[in-house]
Amino acid sequence: MSDAVLELKGITQIFHQGETSLKVLRGADLKVHAGEIVALVGPSGSGKSTLLQITGLLEKPESGDVVVKEQVVTGLDDNARTMIRRQELGFVYQYHHLLAEFSARENIVMPQIIAGTTKTSAGERADELLGAMGLSERASHRPARLSGGEQQRVAIARALANEPSILLADEPIGNLDPESADGVFQILTKLVKESGVCGLIATHNPDLAKRMDRIVRLEEGRLVSQ
Repeated sequence: MSDAVLELKGITQIFHQGETSLKVLRGADLKVHAGEIVALVGPSGSGKSTLLQITGLLEKPESGDVVVKEQVVTGLDDNARTMIRRQELGFVYQYHHLLAEFSARENIVMPQIIAGTTKTSAGERADELLGAMGLSERASHRPARLSGGEQQRVAIARALANEPSILLADEPIGNLDPESADGVFQILTKLVKESGVCGLIATHNPDLAKRMDRIVRLEEGRLVSQ
């Protein structure tokens, strides 16, 4: 039995281009526990985004297993994988990907309704998260009226809306100025700790990585603890 919320076991991935094969991941292993934030670092092209895509069940590995709360989810069919993503996984990307025609609050409400939450409960959860993000007064604003830091805080709130057990983030503050980035990161870590979510965050920022609980580096397709 493992007490890890997320476990990667021997993940390999090969990209085929004509007669050429590129082995990006060569047996990546990792365990992440509740309330823990792990920094995923490595040079550009090392496979960080690929590893996150596989962890998020958006891409299937050549071999190896993704284990979520002690359930092997790698070989599930598309419908089952979709349900795991909806119930257990939250995603934050470098660009916020908010829906431009909807308000900040509506952007947080919608994924909850898709998951089957009532409109009333979804609204209450959105208001709670906006309050935690310091954005209560911006709830009715569309993304174009929000600053970059505010947009990314809404994106984080949206990722946490369905109370996932795992938060995956790919350069979540890479587009922000240093002051905004620091504020967003502080709020992100606070919410992860309070909610008991486990976080795997890819970053090129060494100072940011040092502020997380642990750093793993992707080297030659394998994860190495630093």
